[in-house]
Amino acid sequence: MTPTRIYLVRHGQVEGFQEKRYNGQGDVLLTDLGVQQYAQLQQRLADTPAVAVYSSDLTRCTIGAKMLAEPHGLTPRSTADLRELHIGDWQGQTWQELQAQYPDQWQARLDDIVHYQVPGGESLLDMATRVRAALARILAAHAGEELVVVGHGGVNRVILLDAIGAPLDRLFHIEQNYGCLNIIDYYPDGIGVVKLLNG
Repeated sequence: MTPTRIYLVRHGQVEGFQEKRYNGQGDVLLTDLGVQQYAQLQQRLADTPAVAVYSSDLTRCTIGAKMLAEPHGLTPRSTADLRELHIGDWQGQTWQELQAQYPDQWQARLDDIVHYQVPGGESLLDMATRVRAALARILAAHAGEELVVVGHGGVNRVILLDAIGAPLDRLFHIEQNYGCLNIIDYYPDGIGVVKLLNG
């Protein structure tokens, strides 16, 4: 059984990284280090037999997808279905600001990370549903092949939790640093095996 291998990348470092904040679906820019992180990944993945590169359609991912596709002569495919969690009214605000302004809502989200929906946004379950559908389409199109997917911290955590069979409420039990690489092999029987985490 030849698995389908996904090289799952988190986008590089973004502006404003110094403070923990919810960028959500806001189109924030990469820092110089963020671009360098993609350059390092480009070298690392250049010799893989990747046949496709997919990414979120937000700039912090599409820039990297283009860089990672280049050595393979590929044109990356971007989709809104791989975007980060839509955090609604909280978008662009720091954790500290949110805890001060919305202490009850902040706690409510901590109490039910899966189902809580920030006003104007989506719940983690909503996001997971669209990401799972996108991943299923990608896997179906590339059985037995190797490909690159450039996503976000939350998106990648959902994919990794599903691969190891862990529930969504364990979201923050997995770290995803800027510019990290994960490797997941998916077998025809649907089993996912994580070969590298947060590399």
